[in-house]
Amino acid sequence: MSFVGEFNSLPLDAGLKRSLSATATNVRRTLTKSRLTLTDFADLISPAASDLLEPLCRRSQGLTQQRFGKVIRLFAPLYLSNECVNNCKYCGFSRDNPILRVTLSLDEVLREARALKEQGFRNILLVAGEHPRFVSKNYLADCVSALHDEFPSISLEVGPMETEDYRPIVRAGAEGLVVYQETYDRALYAELHTAGPKRDFNWRMETPERAYAAGFRRLGIGALFGLADWRFEALCVAAHADYLLRNCWKAQLTISLPRLRPCAGEFEPLTRMTSRDLVQLVCAFRLMFPDAGLVLSTREPAKLRDGLVPLGITLMSAGSHTEPGGYTGAGKEHLHQTVRGRIVELGASEWATTRSDDVHATGQFDIADERSPQEVADRIRRLGYEPVWKDWDAALSCN
Repeated sequence: MSFVGEFNSLPLDAGLKRSLSATATNVRRTLTKSRLTLTDFADLISPAASDLLEPLCRRSQGLTQQRFGKVIRLFAPLYLSNECVNNCKYCGFSRDNPILRVTLSLDEVLREARALKEQGFRNILLVAGEHPRFVSKNYLADCVSALHDEFPSISLEVGPMETEDYRPIVRAGAEGLVVYQETYDRALYAELHTAGPKRDFNWRMETPERAYAAGFRRLGIGALFGLADWRFEALCVAAHADYLLRNCWKAQLTISLPRLRPCAGEFEPLTRMTSRDLVQLVCAFRLMFPDAGLVLSTREPAKLRDGLVPLGITLMSAGSHTEPGGYTGAGKEHLHQTVRGRIVELGASEWATTRSDDVHATGQFDIADERSPQEVADRIRRLGYEPVWKDWDAALSCN
């Protein structure tokens, strides 16, 4: 049975009700346990636990240092393409948004990657919209193969594929796959995804299992907070993580906690998740999953990211750009719009009004922490932690 089957039988309404009705006594009892259940997790994300945030943070900090030491692993996203066949109301890359688009050539990908390498990164996440015409499995495998010798850790965040389509990408050197379910609320999911293959809720939910079968050694999941109720989403992510740890146990698991940011299309969040809520959730995930990596992106402001470093986060992006060519300007000469799958070149008058040293492809969303990678690394050191640019090499897995 895949997670879809298990998910359909989960008593999620009961779990949410438990969370909303938990008492301080429930929370204090949970904080003494060494192994937690989903019921215990519901206690930790409850309003009652919010009133006990200090002891929750202390427990999370101690457990994180015990399992991971005082290190923060740094990575950077490298956007390959902002072409997409999906209409997702909350995403800047959504098919019908009239944005400037581009898909980087292999040489342009290398140019971007080497700029990141010069900043210290050896761990990159290749990101692209879902468009088989522009971002094929062969294109992705070629990108990974070209980067593999210089970057020991390469992960992907791209449109879901079949297991057999993932295998050549793994053989080329990719080790991780990240896929957000976005929202685990089926009805809301259908409302937000109005066109394209992403409309298939079950297909997307089963992606980590197909990736595991293809040989990926790192799996990343998460929900996009700002769509459905954050406690409901957190319970679903926890259930999904629990399933993957039981059934895909040879892979390492990471959990991302992204909150909605402004983007093209001007979608407004449907629900609110405060910074205090995010702190509580980071601690709850750490206590529930002591060995899982917890990921924090530049979606969050610098001050909050600094405050979360000691509390459970183990992976952070830095100096991020969410547009293809964002690090070097690669691909600027190929900017265009895409209408119904057809490339529409910008006319002379459009270039006259848009073309400048600052013109670039449209990003997926606005970042909040605009510090350079070196500034982030320096701050991590001042907090008493060590920034790690590389923690894996393929040679470690050779016989």
